Amino acid sequence: MKATIDIPETLYRKVKAKSALVGKPVREVTAELYRRWLDEPEGGRGKASPEAWLRFWLAAADKALKRAPAGPSARELLNADRNRLERK
Repeated sequence: MKATIDIPETLYRKVKAKSALVGKPVREVTAELYRRWLDEPEGGRGKASPEAWLRFWLAAADKALKRAPAGPSARELLNADRNRLERK
């Protein structure tokens, strides 16, 4: 569905710039904000339910893992380096 809304120009420019940095279209950012708002209790700014909180962080982790470069993890690199220092 298409909707027309009035947004202050400075706010829209900031949203557009940040969405470009993270590689999301403004349309997707707007839909995500609507989804989050619907998950909040009636007051609007209360705590999200534990289920909503968990869904949000699991989705964020999935996105981060998809963008992670191939190769060993930071933990694996640190352990290898620690083992190298302990052997000397």
